Amino acid sequence: MDNITDVTIGPCESSRFIKPKRIYYKQNGVDKIWDAMKVHDGVAIIIFNSTRENFVFVRQFRPAIYIATAAIEERDGVQMIDTKKYPGHLGLTLELCAGIVDKEKSPSTIAKEEILEECGYDVPLENIIKITSARGGVGTTGSIVHLFYAEVTDAMKTGPGGGLASEGELIDVVEMSIEEGRTMMFDESCNRAHLLIFAVLWFFDSIWKDKPKHASAL
Repeated sequence: MDNITDVTIGPCESSRFIKPKRIYYKQNGVDKIWDAMKVHDGVAIIIFNSTRENFVFVRQFRPAIYIATAAIEERDGVQMIDTKKYPGHLGLTLELCAGIVDKEKSPSTIAKEEILEECGYDVPLENIIKITSARGGVGTTGSIVHLFYAEVTDAMKTGPGGGLASEGELIDVVEMSIEEGRTMMFDESCNRAHLLIFAVLWFFDSIWKDKPKHASAL
């Protein structure tokens, strides 16, 4: 996954996923300009395996994280990144299972499909619980992310996950214990998304808050 080579940077002239826009407007009578992007809304799911009491996250290479970490240099008129100086693991992220809303389906149905594709669990739709929806990328995209909670069991595991190879996805399924998840939230050495931190905090506040009391009473 982190065997990244031959990295060059060029203009984004067309894309299936993002549409760069320049917005002209007046605010209190003052002319202003803002650059933004139109993108799809998304879904994200915090998954908890109740059989083994662990979180199920995903890890993948994110080019945007990689170029934010590495230095871009120009050689013979080409912008590039020296992968010997900046190895591919700098772009690996720990995330919630997630996907974009690009089909005429409900967000919960898309969440169910993403859980199966990325993590290998065939989860009944009634097990996928809405937490909230919120805006992301307020300075660049303003898109909505629908956040869900899914409790799974080993019996629901029907495949390895890993994403759709036909779409170029290369995803690792990461299982993490309760205590590892608690530590991860504040581990700045880990490239983790802020929505993941919020979702784990929600889990401890809404799902797991009574468990330590029960455990200590035994």
